[in-house]
Amino acid sequence: MNTTQKGRFTSRETDVAPLAGLTVIDFSATSPGAQVTQFLADGGADVICVEPPGGSPLRAQPGWPGLARGKRSIVLDLKDANDRAVADGLIAGADVLVSTWRPRTAERLGLDPVALERLNPRLVSASITGWGPSGPWADLKGYEGLVMAKLGTFHAKKAMVARPGPAFVSVPYAGWGAAQTALHGILAALLDRESTGRGQNVQADLVRGVTALDTWTWFTEMVSVRWPDAYQSVDAFDENMEPQASLIYPLLIAPTKDGHWLQFAQVEPRLLIAMLAEFGFSEILADPKWTGFPALETQELRTELWEAMIRKVGERTLAEWQQVLETNPDIMAEVFRGGADILGHPQLAYDGRVAVFEDRSIGKIRQPSTLVHCEEQPLCPPRRAPGVDEHGAELRGRADHDRNRAETAENAAAEEFPLSGITIVEFALQFAGPYGTTLLTDLGARVIKVESLEGDTIRRVAPFPEAGGAKVMQGKESICLDLSTDEGLRIAHSLVEKADVVLQSFRAGAVERAKIDAETLKAINPDLVYLNASGYGTSGPFGTRPAYAPSIGAAFGFALTDAPDAADAATGSLAEVKVAAARLNAATAVPTIQADGVAAMAVASAMLLGLLARKRGRPMGTLTTTMIASANHALLDRVIDYPGKPAPPTVDAGGYGFSALYRMYRAADGWVFLAAPQDSEWAALVAAMAAKVDLKLPHFATSVARHDNDASLADALAEAFARKPAAEWEQVLTRADVGCVEVTEIRPERHLQTNDAASAEYCTAAMSPIFDEHLRMGPTVRFSRSSTQAEGGCMAGDHTDSVLTELGFGEAAITDLRKRSVVG
Repeated sequence: MNTTQKGRFTSRETDVAPLAGLTVIDFSATSPGAQVTQFLADGGADVICVEPPGGSPLRAQPGWPGLARGKRSIVLDLKDANDRAVADGLIAGADVLVSTWRPRTAERLGLDPVALERLNPRLVSASITGWGPSGPWADLKGYEGLVMAKLGTFHAKKAMVARPGPAFVSVPYAGWGAAQTALHGILAALLDRESTGRGQNVQADLVRGVTALDTWTWFTEMVSVRWPDAYQSVDAFDENMEPQASLIYPLLIAPTKDGHWLQFAQVEPRLLIAMLAEFGFSEILADPKWTGFPALETQELRTELWEAMIRKVGERTLAEWQQVLETNPDIMAEVFRGGADILGHPQLAYDGRVAVFEDRSIGKIRQPSTLVHCEEQPLCPPRRAPGVDEHGAELRGRADHDRNRAETAENAAAEEFPLSGITIVEFALQFAGPYGTTLLTDLGARVIKVESLEGDTIRRVAPFPEAGGAKVMQGKESICLDLSTDEGLRIAHSLVEKADVVLQSFRAGAVERAKIDAETLKAINPDLVYLNASGYGTSGPFGTRPAYAPSIGAAFGFALTDAPDAADAATGSLAEVKVAAARLNAATAVPTIQADGVAAMAVASAMLLGLLARKRGRPMGTLTTTMIASANHALLDRVIDYPGKPAPPTVDAGGYGFSALYRMYRAADGWVFLAAPQDSEWAALVAAMAAKVDLKLPHFATSVARHDNDASLADALAEAFARKPAAEWEQVLTRADVGCVEVTEIRPERHLQTNDAASAEYCTAAMSPIFDEHLRMGPTVRFSRSSTQAEGGCMAGDHTDSVLTELGFGEAAITDLRKRSVVG
């Protein structure tokens, strides 16, 4: 199919795809590994799914047609000598191998990193686990729910439920983070191999993956631990679901007259003023009663204004509000969407980010297009997923051919870091774009952040100096420029002249006005990898609109995945609406895990793809990834649509979990999270809990019976768990190799900073001009050969003089530029 319409796939020869010629062996049994290889297949790699007899367990997931698109399938029993020989032959001829085994399972199979290196010294192997191969939790099972429960993520999102206690998180934030960080490691290791000829092992895990998504809570928690009297931190709502934080008003959540929830995004002061005008509330700006708005002094005033704003939204239907949104550029709101309805968002259609494919065995499939677009086009057309062992005969013959052709690794000198020598120039604000480059500083890239004379606004979002931006500034150099001046622009262009990558994340049209757009900068540096990483896209109906994590989370499914029943209150009483609004706020706006962090992961992946393609002699055009594209890929199970699609698991109305065998329970003290959903885990669970409950009953005897009697099983387990403390249950069931952890009831960021054993495994020391020596999370990925680093943040303009000196400016010239406010 050939078309010139924006966002529509234009056919390209497959041999110019960025990853064409690479062979990937996928042993994944869980979604994070499959997400990695989906990205690689979309980039043109030949991905071979090695499935166990009977097929991969991932085939039962709703997202399988998307996860496996463009891949090939072979069924191998690794316990069978002949099949194992085939596997070894495929590995010998491969470039990348992805697995999700626990470390001891990989070792038992003889497919641990050392064994893989012997089979193929040029192989880049990636291991994705729950907790990492070492540390205090390494022996726990790696289910996503266990990781988020143990870290304290359920506690951080506790306001999603009206009852006391933690709330189950059903958006696969940890899996997405692990998949993307593994992908970062793979692409960086392949980039290194282009120079050295040597492969290596990459290790990623769900703990490091999910903690990377936090925007600034790490540092606000650090401040509260070190300087408890520095400022008073409050939750968005109190225990009675009444508003406490001033952001509740610009980020108002309320239902329309006809029962559709809206998430407003009026954070900038001028937009908040416009919102008041639209509501007919402009007079409050001059009324002494509302002095200090939006930070009001009393709970009575905060509640009164909130209720008034909710009522105002409810005076109009959705159609009437959409008319406002289309005619008033200063009013921005998104409709809360869920499931396949998400793909109906007009910006997705405009950008060609909805791929439609007619599968002869399934029917019409609607799914997200490739995560990265090149020249506003998907990387490849939609393709079908393979049948079980569809390519078995062909691949067995290939394995025989490849068995003895593994190349000897070259002995070229290796750089210390996989991204040594790479320079990135960043024109971006806040978190979703800039944290993508931060991740690459840990891999050795040099990032020069170009800021305004006032600095990035994220530096000022927290009530303690620099706490809001400290994480996103890690490892960077900052230069402050006034790009509206001719001299400031010339300096920016000089930086780009010797750069490898430029990142921009502004709204549509901004970079063209500033003359830092792709066309301008590629004329200066034709070899540049240029990435657009805005919220909505580079043009289109939403391109100029502000993209905030809450509005993206509302429109693209995060909120209604985590708190689906909250939407039911849209036509309820005011009291019911208020409770639901508070729950939806927690589902979209908690900084620990939300849309900003999800998007930042994809930004790093896109830059690395561009760098690797260039290194392989397959340079790409201008690249684009967006917050909305990232959200769609993270929720693939929910958004993909086709006839007969299995229903994805849905959190229960109480916010405990998906089923009796994958949910939270109250213990004698605290809570536990149980994760034993596989048939193979049932016998061990029955035996381990026999002293407290008899589960050897006919109505629990089979998986079908357990499904049909899920409520009864949950009641029996609840009664048993209530008889012992949570910590004891964790010990008992872990010894039986059953997934169970005590649910941590403090925020993850404080937990990791104050738990000595966890800090030793996951954290490292860094230096900051504000925080001096402090703990930060370590790099998100580890290599068997290459090094990583973990540096602290910087102040705005800390490196202005050194960067200008490097560009050839003398001391007097720099002084003059600063005096005339060209630099800061």
